[in-house]
Parts: sequence; structure tokens; C-alpha cells
Amino acid sequence: MPLPRHLAPALLLAALAGCAATPTATVPWQPDQGDGTYRNPVLHADYSDPDAIRVGERYYMTASSFNYVPGLPLLESSDLVNWKLVGHALPRLVPEAAFATPQFGKGVWAPCLRWHDGKFWIFYPDPDHGVYVITARDFAGPWSAPHLLLPGKGIIDPTPLWDDDGNAYLLHAWAKSRAGINNILTLRRMAPDGSSLLDDKGRTIIDGNRLPGYRTLEGPKFYKADGYYYVFAPAGGVAEGWQSVFRARAIAGPYEERIVLEQGRSNVNGPHQGAWVRAVDGKDWFLHFQDKKAYGRIVHLQPLRWSDGWPVIGAEGVKPATGEPVERHAKPGAGAIEGPATGDEFASPALGPQWQWNANPQPGWHSLSARPGALRLFTQAVPDAHDYVRGAPILSQKVPAPAFTVQTHVALHDAADGDRAGLIVDGMQYAWLGLRRQAGSTQLVYAQCTPAVMRCTETTQVLLASAPAALHLRLEWADGATVRFSYSADGTTWTAAPGTFAAQPGRWVGATLGLFSVGDIQGSGYADFDYFRVGR
Repeated sequence: MPLPRHLAPALLLAALAGCAATPTATVPWQPDQGDGTYRNPVLHADYSDPDAIRVGERYYMTASSFNYVPGLPLLESSDLVNWKLVGHALPRLVPEAAFATPQFGKGVWAPCLRWHDGKFWIFYPDPDHGVYVITARDFAGPWSAPHLLLPGKGIIDPTPLWDDDGNAYLLHAWAKSRAGINNILTLRRMAPDGSSLLDDKGRTIIDGNRLPGYRTLEGPKFYKADGYYYVFAPAGGVAEGWQSVFRARAIAGPYEERIVLEQGRSNVNGPHQGAWVRAVDGKDWFLHFQDKKAYGRIVHLQPLRWSDGWPVIGAEGVKPATGEPVERHAKPGAGAIEGPATGDEFASPALGPQWQWNANPQPGWHSLSARPGALRLFTQAVPDAHDYVRGAPILSQKVPAPAFTVQTHVALHDAADGDRAGLIVDGMQYAWLGLRRQAGSTQLVYAQCTPAVMRCTETTQVLLASAPAALHLRLEWADGATVRFSYSADGTTWTAAPGTFAAQPGRWVGATLGLFSVGDIQGSGYADFDYFRVGR
């Protein structure tokens, strides 16, 4: 029985005082060059639709998480370049029952992070249920339970604005797949405490259908500065689009429009959707994503300057007043070199913050105490290997760099025929290497599931008909997203699995790196993983 589908150009070299440091070799991707400059992207990982703010001298970021749990990643930085993952704001997806099994591409779409009234706010959309609001006094949590502010289908990309006169508003976009409309931005009046909306349906204040060449106008971020209301919003599509800014003297418009960032002569496709952040020194910056297929939507940092009341983002572009992405630049300020966690020795009482499940997890899925120092994944039955929207649990994390290695050690215990466990690169297509119990014997198998439209077909090769009950597994991810798997009995001498695998993105996400333990039936088997080590 196959696994389900889801297992299925500005170079500034002026160093900033206090920034001289040596990049850390253990971090798979290092944007900080240690000489007062940084290179893009600042996060070579799938932090899609980023939004960021500054509170005091610290910077904070969140991003989309779709069906992955916990959701809404929480990242902190002292310099906008080095980001640390400190946790997640959403322990479980709601409604609970809707996410008991993987719902690929659903869940948490583009969120908005704000600081207001002495607390952090996140407004996030679920395209099938509506717009939710959560708050916290401490960024790392705890966060409040989700409050459904605006029920409905296809209501996406919410962004609040608390005006100087005490009134509050919510601006949002539309997903055509659910609402039947898109390319417009709708303004609603909101109670200042975020508890309710104060009108019935709102009004369209920016209509992309009236703008030549505009399509898929979405992802707005609402700001007010120097007497103008500004809406930063991308258009043109995820992989091919650009960043626009709209401004007006009145909140309901009329709004003027300008494209302020596009690919130009750079190799950064679709640079758009993100956050305007004013640094501690008063200079302005823009964080945005780039769609990089199997790597997901990675995060870039651009300098932002002003011309006649309009922002220009990045380096001087081909077109007047329209910027293009920079490859390197002087850092916004001093900060310690660090990055989001990747590897895990499973020596702590909780999983590292980098780990996510593909659905709301249950207590019986894993343990870190059953065998201290190891991760135990209890074998879960595959509900239906041919159903695209269902499947067994995968514990996974983001692809962290252009090229890297992953190594783990797995042991299969009390296995019934059909049980299998191992190391997987997951997406709309997937590949895995691991142990399988078959006809009373433990086998080493390598599987690929390709091609994918709504599902894929798995082919399995038996590499060892009689394998040890425990093996070291490794994958080598090359720049360009080509993956080769290998195995070892002693962790020193490695044998490569045949061929390579071209990693593919998932539904609105990049590929993920995961561990799993599944079976044809629910039994008493389990797999122990001693570590998950990520290197360059």
C-alpha cells in the first residue's frame, strides 16, 4: 500500500560599528556577512506572506502557516537581518474538527501583525471560515484564543488601522476561489477593541479591475503617515507580480497608485507582499517574499526611501521611481548572528519550535519521554492512500537553505506487516527512505511518488530485503532542489539510494523535511528517531 500523497544592485561595504562578527558555520543559511552588510534573502525558508513591526528596539515578524500546526510563526530580531524563531501564536487550528486531518493549502493565510493599546495583535484569515483576531501582552505568548471577527468565505489578507480620531477600520482582499471575486480591496469599520465590525458589508476603496494591467490585487497592509493613508499591496500574481502603493488624504479615497518595486534587472521574481518597518534610527525598510518553488516563499529585506511622499523600495530600477531588489546592503544596525532552529537532538521535554504537524496533533502521535533522548513516533494508520485530502501524520520543518544535509537514525519496533518509518521530502510529490516490515522481515525501501496533479503514484524499491532494525538515514539537498538519499549501518560508511529526486512544492507552500511512522492498520508499533541533524 503506497503512502498518501502528502507523505506525500547595491553593494554597500561600509561596515557599521559593532557589527564585525564571524558567521556561524552551523547555520545552514547566513545572511549576515559579519562586516556590517547582509545578503538577501534574510530568511531562505518558507516564511510566506511576512508581516513585521518594531516595538521599542526589537523587531517582530509572523507569516502564513496554512495547514501546518502549530501555526503563525513568531520571529524576533534586533537588526531585521538575524531572526530567531521563538514559537508560534496558534497552538491548534480552528475549527478543531476541520483540521483533524491534513487540509492542504487551507488554514492560516496571510496574517497582519500590529502593536496597539499595549499589546500585540494578529489578524489572520482562513479562506473557508473568515477573519480571526488573537492578542498577547508578550510576543512569545501566551496568545488569546482565536476570535472570529468576520465570518465568511474568501475574505483574506486583513489589515487593521486605528486612526488618530479613535475610529478603527479593517481592510481586506478577496479570494476568487471561494468568494467568486478578487482584485479589489474592501474597507470595513471596526470596533476599536477588535471585537466586532460596525457596518454590514463595507465598501470597495481600491479596484484593481479599473487599473490597466492589474490582476490579483491582494495582500494589503494599511498605514497612516504624514497626513496620508497608505496601502501597500502586491498585484500580478505570486511568482510574477510587483509591489504597489496607494495613497489618499481620506481613508475612503480616492487613492493614487504607483508601482514601487518590481523584478527589474535582478533575479528576484515577483518581489512583493510584506511589511514597511521604520528602524530605530528612523530609516525605513521593506520585508517581502520571493516565490522560489520547492524552497517556498523566502524573505528579502530592502531599503526604502521617500520621493515626493512616495516610497521607493530597493535599488534604483530601470523605471523612474520604481525600485528593484538589492543583493547586498549595509545592515540596519548591529545584531547578534543567529537564525531559526533546524536540527534537534530530542533531548528536551518538548519539540523544537521548528517542528510542525500537517494537522492538529493528537496526544498519541509522539513522545519525548517514552525513551528519553529520542523522538518516538507511534505508528498511525493511513486512512486512505488514494484520497488527496487525507493521510497520516508527518512531523516536518521548512527547507532552511539552498543546499544542506539532513541525517537521522531510525529504529522500528513491534512492527506489523505494512508498517514503515523514515525520512521524507514532502510536497505535491514526495520521496522517502526508510524501514518497512513486510512478510515478517524488515526491509530498507526507497520510494518516490510522482507525478502529481491532485495525487501521485508511489513506486517503491527494496534496497535491502533483510535490513537491520535500525539504520542511519541521510539526504543531501543540492542547490536547485535536487535530493539524493543514502543509508548507513554505522553512520560513517554511506550507500546511496539509486537516482535523485527533484523536490516539489506543496499546496501554497514549499517542500518540507519530515519524519513519519505509518501503517496499513492501527497497531502497537512505533519508530524511535535519535536525532535530526541539519548541516551545510
